Amino acid sequence: MPEIDHVFLEKILAGDRRSIAQAISAVENRDPAAVLLLRELFPKSGRACVIGLTGSPGAGKSTLVEKLAEKYRRRGKRVGILAVDPTSPYSGGAILGDRVRMQSLSQHPGVYIRSMATRGQMGGLAPATQDAVTILDAAGCEVILIETVGVGQDEVEVARLADVTVLLLVPGLGDDIQTFKAGVMEIADLYVINKVDRPGAERVEQEVTAMLSLATCSDGWQPPILKTVATTGQGLEELVKALDAFHDFSQKGGVSGRRRKDHWRSRLLDLLRQTLFERAVAGLLENGLLDRQVAELVSHHKDPHQVVDEIIAALIPSGEGSSVASPSPTAGLKIHHLGIAVESLGSAVPIFQKLIGKAPTAEETVVEQKVRVASFHLGDSCLELLEGTSEDSPISRFIAKRGPGIHHLALTVPDLAGALCMLGSDGVRLIDREPRVGADNQRIAFLHPSSIAGVLIELIEES
Repeated sequence: MPEIDHVFLEKILAGDRRSIAQAISAVENRDPAAVLLLRELFPKSGRACVIGLTGSPGAGKSTLVEKLAEKYRRRGKRVGILAVDPTSPYSGGAILGDRVRMQSLSQHPGVYIRSMATRGQMGGLAPATQDAVTILDAAGCEVILIETVGVGQDEVEVARLADVTVLLLVPGLGDDIQTFKAGVMEIADLYVINKVDRPGAERVEQEVTAMLSLATCSDGWQPPILKTVATTGQGLEELVKALDAFHDFSQKGGVSGRRRKDHWRSRLLDLLRQTLFERAVAGLLENGLLDRQVAELVSHHKDPHQVVDEIIAALIPSGEGSSVASPSPTAGLKIHHLGIAVESLGSAVPIFQKLIGKAPTAEETVVEQKVRVASFHLGDSCLELLEGTSEDSPISRFIAKRGPGIHHLALTVPDLAGALCMLGSDGVRLIDREPRVGADNQRIAFLHPSSIAGVLIELIEES
């Protein structure tokens, strides 16, 4: 198990750019040490305002991000920028196009820019974007700008991560119907029509206005439509004011809290899927099952659905995939025997022999419990007659106090230690907190009558 480097951790918290870069690279490369690092950094995060910017390629996202970062720097804010770029088909890394566009900020001490590759991830973000946000947040970035890759209308993941989502639109990139398509148009908190110095800007505004007039605002926020020319800075001040207005609204109206709760629920489910899948696949790779099943598919001896069913059956035996809950320690509980205290086996056995119609199956003396036992088997259970062998025997004391009669009910359980642990934690009073040896060398334990409606219960571990 790798150990945390506390010097490295302190450098990140102090905002050291090189350490931040190394930490994000470790997260992207799935370094085991990155998990420990994130555990230390997570409690220090949660303070940054995360702004997501998405839109089609060519909408001017990189230029707008650069100008927004300059605006926040003039306010004295530390800014982190995560620019998600297309993946290189050769190295798997980001092509770094956004860094090229933001060269004016790249050396600024109060701004950290990181290009991240999608690595095949759908939704416009890189797989490690959330962890990178945690690192930048803990490192002291007060504003984190996330620019999506710009692949089309399914870039909706950024809305789950960001506190506020900005959608960039530009004139001349599609006909009217493009505006009304489901997906990216529905996630925006602010609409920005960039490059309004081009023809067609008013038409885009009319289309968005018409769409918003049909939409229902579930949280009470009416998304504004802003106009910018990112290259000249036109409209940037109004955009920053609109972002401030949404931040104030979300804090006062509880929108921020609800969104973060939904975000972390989604994040937790994503991590569970990813971790469970990776651990399952690791097992398949180790035992060669995956390669064998692939060979069956290549030869068309099996179909993919059949292979998936077989793999799941191998991972979760006995078709128990419908539930992940462990069986109860008392599941399958059965009556083992009923114990009856008698003053004398010599006089009681003939009576029960006539009643049952057969002689006792077995008779024995249990020295440790100071009792003689005569057992009558009745199907899957039995009747036990109990005679004390001395005055201080539990049976003798029971008869002296209550007279002859039913002494206890014995039940079998598959896991005696587990049953005692569960019952004890539920407040049941235990005579035996640990299993002990009883008749026939069986593991037994007793529950106090005060917790079981006045009945002494003996638990016997099923052999």
